[in-house]
Amino acid sequence: MSSEPNDDSVFKALAHPRRRLMLDLMKDGPLTTGMLCERFDDMDRCTVMQHLKVLEEAELVVAKRDGRERWNHLNSLPIKQIHDRWISEYANHAMSILDRLKFDLEG
Repeated sequence: MSSEPNDDSVFKALAHPRRRLMLDLMKDGPLTTGMLCERFDDMDRCTVMQHLKVLEEAELVVAKRDGRERWNHLNSLPIKQIHDRWISEYANHAMSILDRLKFDLEG
């Protein structure tokens, strides 16, 4: 895997609500695949694994084996990179427009 994930794969991974929920669950710490299957008892193990594969391909999850268990760790760096590239730049632009509007209205 590359050191810089492709934005498209990150957006694809984040596009599905189940995958976003999986990432939310891993915020407090890594979870085994079995734990995720228990939390998503309406999906079979194969489906959970498919979602995890998409998250791994986007480098949002790093899986590590410990004996028979597979621990899934959140890697939030790709989300931060998306934020830095897309969100913060546009938010700063919007804030400057609001500052000008406020100045014009008060002046």
